[in-house]
Amino acid sequence: MGFLLRLAFWLSIVVVLLPAPAAQKADPAHPQVSTMEALGVAVTAVQDARAFCERNPGACEVGSQALHTFGQKAQYGAKMLYDFLSARFADDSRTATGSTVQPGRHTLTPADLAPAWTGPENSVPLPPRRPA
Repeated sequence: MGFLLRLAFWLSIVVVLLPAPAAQKADPAHPQVSTMEALGVAVTAVQDARAFCERNPGACEVGSQALHTFGQKAQYGAKMLYDFLSARFADDSRTATGSTVQPGRHTLTPADLAPAWTGPENSVPLPPRRPA
């Protein structure tokens, strides 16, 4: 959650600092807002948001409970995703469901792994080695 808030903050900073397109600068219907004016409005909005809980304590309480529930759901969803991926890509050393082995893996017997063909009995001998 914190990562997403930081990402949104930094992306908005980048967007504010980007230059406006030339077509928008020439359009008189869109008034020009300088970076300093936008920064002043942002500071005022942050100050207003800080005082929101003093004006509406009930709304802050419900919002706090909603964020707590959202956090619990996010943790549960991450756990479900982790369990799913662990079950999907588990190896011999650790399985997602404990000690049970996933069906369809490592089902070959030693007889299945033995080579079926070893070549002819009368193979051609190698020539003698040359002296070095």
